[in-house]
Amino acid sequence: MQATHPLAGRALLLATLAFAGCFSVWTLYAVMGLDIQQQLALSATEYGILLAAPIFSGALLRIPLGLLADRYNARLLWLGLMFSCIPALALLPLVSSFYGYLTTGLWFGLSGVSFTFGIRYVTDWFASRQQGLAMGLFGVGNAGVAITFILVPIIVAWWGWQWVGPVYAVGLALLLVLFWLLSPPSPKTAGPTARPLTLRQLVRDARVWRFSLYYYFVFGGFLALLLWLPQYYMQAYAMNAQQAMAFTLFFVATSSMVRALGGWFADRYGGRAVNWSVFWVCLVCLFFLSYPPTTLIIHGLEKDVQLEISVNVWWFTALIFVIGVAQGFGRASVYKVIHDYYPKHMGAVGGFVAAIGGLGGCTLPVLFGLAQDALGIVTGCFMILYGVLALCMITMFFANQAAQYQQRLQDARSNNFLLDDDE
Repeated sequence: MQATHPLAGRALLLATLAFAGCFSVWTLYAVMGLDIQQQLALSATEYGILLAAPIFSGALLRIPLGLLADRYNARLLWLGLMFSCIPALALLPLVSSFYGYLTTGLWFGLSGVSFTFGIRYVTDWFASRQQGLAMGLFGVGNAGVAITFILVPIIVAWWGWQWVGPVYAVGLALLLVLFWLLSPPSPKTAGPTARPLTLRQLVRDARVWRFSLYYYFVFGGFLALLLWLPQYYMQAYAMNAQQAMAFTLFFVATSSMVRALGGWFADRYGGRAVNWSVFWVCLVCLFFLSYPPTTLIIHGLEKDVQLEISVNVWWFTALIFVIGVAQGFGRASVYKVIHDYYPKHMGAVGGFVAAIGGLGGCTLPVLFGLAQDALGIVTGCFMILYGVLALCMITMFFANQAAQYQQRLQDARSNNFLLDDDE
């Protein structure tokens, strides 16, 4: 790939700011949903659907819009996307029904596509050796959810819930103008232009599905946890809503900020090696988190001995912190691997992978609830994540074995060809 462009730093900074703002809009219901649930007396199922609405639309549209990003100017598409989300935010104070909030959530959920446009925009500016770090720095925009966790309560305390949507609409409009005026146009890439991929080609590519599975865990799991953790802290450790939000904010902020470091590691040691390490770290942590609080009674010779096995809130937070950091590394390394294989199709492939990862934010909370209802234990959510991770590791193991076999076969054929030439 061409050398890093002189304006690359400016493009990356503005793209990261724009992504952070869009991500904060995308996750707005993560905080607003609690008040909407109380206002409308929503059931648990309705509440889950409400939370999933913006995530669902943003994730699903990453596929077709990712294909467009490889054909048209990603920067201009991004500007149009931000503009289209502003009316939905401005209309939020006028909404008073469940279906109204659902429709509005699906509308401003379009902001979730910003990641796909941003990845396509950013990768054109950097040399191949710096792609991991560049995409990792851009991915720090995931911290936009922390903006929502902090800003929404402040808006509510000062002006009330009805002002959340308008304030976000004004903020997104200012961000749109800033990005439009200051971000440099996409650079002209050297060399022949790659032929855009079709949806049919993407669906038939097993490697794309494999990368999507990895991202389903590292990003979909991250989204699911940021939605589920407040409730988990309140159920398992009897916290109030403010305390639960504070602990969740710690998880979200740390997991988002380390993504840049994960990109640097992926550049230095390889995305595949970082992914494999991330999976092992998460596997160990999830093993302990999946174990439900247990009481063991040992019948001794003279008396019974009772043992209590459980993870207290501080050990739990430490393990969740490690998982968040590992997932941050994983989100960066997955896209480094994608760029290694598909450097000219980051819009299409990156959008497809991001879509499957985003759908994890919709499906995993539902699976968490089903596991908790079926098993009757609060740690069912971590059992689900453990199962998803085990599938990722099995898939990666066999994929690595197949790659090594193909490499040995190719080396053997090359050696035979050289021997034939010598004869």
